Formats: sequence, structure tokens, C-alpha cells
Amino acid sequence: MPGLPPEDELQEERLLAEVHDAFGVIRVVEIGEYRFLEFGDAIEQSCVFSADPSWLEYDYTRAMFLGALAHESPETALFLGLGAGNLTQACLKFLPLDDVETIELRADVPRLAMDFLGLDDDPRLTVRIGDAMDLLPSAETADLIFVDLYTDHGPGVAHLAWRFLEDCQRKLNPGGWLIINQWATDDGKPLGAALLRGLFNRHYWECPVKEGNVMLLVPAELDQVLDMPGLQARAERLAPELGYSLQPLITALRPAS
Repeated sequence: MPGLPPEDELQEERLLAEVHDAFGVIRVVEIGEYRFLEFGDAIEQSCVFSADPSWLEYDYTRAMFLGALAHESPETALFLGLGAGNLTQACLKFLPLDDVETIELRADVPRLAMDFLGLDDDPRLTVRIGDAMDLLPSAETADLIFVDLYTDHGPGVAHLAWRFLEDCQRKLNPGGWLIINQWATDDGKPLGAALLRGLFNRHYWECPVKEGNVMLLVPAELDQVLDMPGLQARAERLAPELGYSLQPLITALRPAS
């Protein structure tokens, strides 16, 4: 997982909250201007800039947001895994979303996100607690579906569960996009590349990032393509509001390898 922003590496760490549940320990710590959600033995799950919880600090969250821009005008989104909620915050702030559903395994995560990490109690947002593999069938279809199901040991089993990923794609509305935060192997390919190529018929795009992950942008249908000029235009239009450019990530996009 990513490390600290360089300017905060030498600042004192302050524990803001610690809870124990059936899955282990969850902590919220503060270092300088940043707050971190940690699982287990100080394994960082999310980083939030305290002054602006919609700010996406790391490339892997920016790449997931870039995946959302593959859709011209998304109205609905489903997040499988909440974390600190900053990607959810960014999507609610910058995209024309009317309805957002989040499925989170651990009940304390959304509470901590709201109490310490700046997650708004937005009327468009519904949070359900439970295993995404169990609750996905009852979720609404969506224009965007994000899979980010990490534990303190790495990617959850859902990241390589053929039927689950297939069901995620089937939950997409026509023209929708499935965005998966996948680990990368030493050769730079996504973990489970052979499975993913077979499942999605090699019809998806990859965005490798410096934190060692690969984002997958999977369309709802085989005849659906990535509109690069449209993606570029939407990214350029949002850049002043975001406060950063997504161009390096657009340059890194590649067809499934």
C-alpha cells in the first residue's frame, strides 16, 4: 500500500480512534494534515487530506476516479468497499450522481469515516453493512461499480472470484463501467491476469499506478469502447476543480495485456 506523503514522514503520529471487531483492529491516526484508516498491524487502507476529504492523494484513487470519467454522465454508482470514503466523496462532489450505494463489510468503518475522516452524511448515499459477495445480488444496477475490497492481508477473495466479478459486470446499466483496484504482479500485470482476460474477453483497459496496483476499466458490453477524446475532455474540464491533472494516468492507459 502507499506510504506517507513525503512532507509528513517525520511528523508525530496521533491515534484518534481504535476499535476491535470480529475481523481485527481498525485505527484512525493523524499525521500532520493527513488522517489514515488502518487495518490490523498498521496496514494503511486510506489516506485523507483533512482540509478537503474529497482530495485524492494517491494515484490509485485518482485512477479509479478516472475510470468513472469513462462514463459520459453517470447517475448511479455502487461502491464495494468504503474505506475512508474519499473516493466516494470525490465522486459525489464532481460527478452528476443522483444515487450512490456502498457495501462495506465492517460496521465501524462508515462510522469512523463520518466521525474522523470527513465523510458527509449525504442524502444520495446509502451504506449497507455486510459481505459484498452476499449483498451484491440485492444491490441496484448502476452506471459505475467500484471494486476495492482489501483486507490487512491484501486483496479480498472477491478480486479473483470469477462468478462475483461476472455478477458485478452484469449489475452495470447499459453503457456502464466496472472499475477494479487490482494488485499488480512483478511483471506489471494485474493479479489474476489470465482469469481476467478470459472472463472479460480481453475487452477492458488497464491503468498501472506507482503504488503497485493496476486499475481495470471494464465496460458493460463487448461492443462498448473507451471514448478517449471524451475521457480527455472530461478530465481537462474537471482539472481546475480537482486541483490536479489526470493526464499522466490517461497517458498510462493501455488495452488489456
